Amino acid sequence: MTDFAAGPVLLLGALELERTRAGWLPRRLPAWTRPQYPEQGVEDMVVQPSGVRLAFCTSADSIELDVLTTQALWPGDAITGGVGGFDLVVDGAVRAAGATQVLGDLEVRDTTGAIVERRAGRVGTVRFDRLGDAPKQIELWLPHHTRVDLVELRADAAIEPPAAAGGSELRWVHHGSSISHCHAAERPTEIWPALAARRAGVEVVNLGFGGHAQLDPFTARAIRDLPADLISLKIGINIVNADSLRLRAFIPAVHGFLDTVREGHPDTPLLVISPIICPPVEDRPGPTVDDPQRPDLWFTSLSDPAETALGRLSLGLIRETLARVVKERSAQDPNLHYLDGRLLFGADDLPDLPDNLHPNAAGYRRMGERFADLVFGDGGVFAPHVDALRRG
Repeated sequence: MTDFAAGPVLLLGALELERTRAGWLPRRLPAWTRPQYPEQGVEDMVVQPSGVRLAFCTSADSIELDVLTTQALWPGDAITGGVGGFDLVVDGAVRAAGATQVLGDLEVRDTTGAIVERRAGRVGTVRFDRLGDAPKQIELWLPHHTRVDLVELRADAAIEPPAAAGGSELRWVHHGSSISHCHAAERPTEIWPALAARRAGVEVVNLGFGGHAQLDPFTARAIRDLPADLISLKIGINIVNADSLRLRAFIPAVHGFLDTVREGHPDTPLLVISPIICPPVEDRPGPTVDDPQRPDLWFTSLSDPAETALGRLSLGLIRETLARVVKERSAQDPNLHYLDGRLLFGADDLPDLPDNLHPNAAGYRRMGERFADLVFGDGGVFAPHVDALRRG
């Protein structure tokens, strides 16, 4: 069995490796945070490896990765086969997609998301062939939507540490919601943070957790303790989705999150991003719910818009508040910036918002391209910092 914790393979995008009965489980938050989770859903997102990849150098013509996947089986689901979503990147270019051919573990859920039964499956193998015998830098991206325990990595030539193992890449740490987790992306290299990072030539750590960008203190502390050259925080949509905070609590929670991050990164460029467009809660509070009048999945809100006057949060109120907080703090913190999320995905993009909340694959690709242009491109708030760091 490969020792992924100590071998030549570098695991990017994960904050910790957990030893399991099958092998090694990449986690996108440190294990110390687990006792602080308020519900199972946080753990589900933390172990889905959005943005996680194995990096190494090899002259191998073929590569195999043994994994044990874990899929959630919800009422009405029918899961019969393996898992796709493994991407091979060779010398910076996406070369091939891979999949397992056997059924891994299943977690049978009820309608609340609780696990009512676990069904053991088999280890599967993802294989990539005809890669040529020249030395090459490899990144093997894991599925962004499915838990993956790493069992063994094999190749028909030596596996060596990647050229960037010394930390020469600039590291961008991003935190957000499901819209950063990107379940609907067609492949792991097309989650929008990965697309933006590849275009900008930086290494991304994607801390996008579906449903759980809730200004949690444990997430802020994890970011505080990470090495980071650039940081972005996409804040707001999950708070409205769950109707979890009022304005009175939201404002100090934002300040507290930023204060904690700044404890570890006092001068690091930090971008606060407000929510992308979401029509049902632009001017009315959440929570967002599945519209019972429609046969398809379509999110709406049944709340009264007038209740924003009582401190319940709409996206409009969240954007206004975040912009004000950043403006006030930036007087003493010149490396703090704000971006309206509608510049990444706005009213003209609604045809690519199939459930009235989450972009589809085309929408995520567009978000990545726009982020690269707006933030890393000429005139973008990260551009001068990237140039200075590379010169330095």
